[in-house]
Amino acid sequence: MNTIQATRLVAAREIRVKLRDRTFLISTVVFLLVAAAATILPPLLSGGPSTVAATEAAAGPLREAGLQVRVVPDDAAAEQAVRDGDADAAVVAGPLVLAMDDAPGDVVNALSTRPPVELLNPDAVDPVLAFLVPFAFAFIFFITSQTFGVQIAQSIIEEKQTRIVEILVAAVPVRALLAGKMLAGTILALGQIALVALVAVAGMAFGGSSGLLSLLGPAIGWFIPFFLLGFLLIAAMWAAAGALVNRLEDIGGVSTPVQLAVMLPFFAVIFLNDNATAMRVLSYLPFSSPTAMPLRLFGGDAAGWEPVASLALLLVAAVGFLLAGARVYEGSLLRTNGRTSVRTAWRERETLG
Repeated sequence: MNTIQATRLVAAREIRVKLRDRTFLISTVVFLLVAAAATILPPLLSGGPSTVAATEAAAGPLREAGLQVRVVPDDAAAEQAVRDGDADAAVVAGPLVLAMDDAPGDVVNALSTRPPVELLNPDAVDPVLAFLVPFAFAFIFFITSQTFGVQIAQSIIEEKQTRIVEILVAAVPVRALLAGKMLAGTILALGQIALVALVAVAGMAFGGSSGLLSLLGPAIGWFIPFFLLGFLLIAAMWAAAGALVNRLEDIGGVSTPVQLAVMLPFFAVIFLNDNATAMRVLSYLPFSSPTAMPLRLFGGDAAGWEPVASLALLLVAAVGFLLAGARVYEGSLLRTNGRTSVRTAWRERETLG
């Protein structure tokens, strides 16, 4: 069995185990429900356009505004429709808008004469979207890299703790064992995100938010390669951290640098997303560029060459962390006499080499 075959074998085993894990399946269903609720419920809860009772003569501008018009023979019938609850409002001679206890804004707007408006920045992103989109991208990367990274570390520790790793290393190369775990984690993470994205797209189409999807398209397209490289970088750190200890209880002592590498960029993007200078810097730092650069593309703040340059820097960093993580992993995997320091693992790899 060569290294590629061994890697595929380990990855297939990791995927099968995870797909039978009830916790993983439940968390995936929860993510899908959240994505569906976030895209479908807002349009449904908004209540839709008001129902207006009016004569045929007064119905023209109401229909043009997209309101639901209930045609009645006269003003008295229009008022009675409101009192009976058959209409949210009525338009009678004057024109006068009748309602029970709350002025219907969409009806008033339909009958109002507005001055012409010229937008000096017509391509500006809605302020609500400018906050929600950064939060969504950062949250997805934070949760996914944290969840699957921890699972990679736990899998390594469990194999060391039960001494099964000694059997595995005798059957497959150490690097193939690590590569298989990384490959499986990446496939599962991308698969989960793809399912969430499909549900979100379907929800936006159902809720009539196709315009939002066209705005998010370029950012999502860039987010995928950025996410892939960023995840590999974080996963390499989690794998190295997991190999340094022998008990699950000890993972907290070695995972602090990894936790900070994930959490600090998350909060930086959330709280500094309206700071152009900070976002420009964050979009080139390896730990924050997977979310910061797609967000700048969403807001139209990045030049065409910038995502390519940022992705190239992230690729170099990911390769570097993968090589370093693999070296620490190999140097500490078979050490079962307590916690191993990074320096010791690094030197042990030199001895093995």
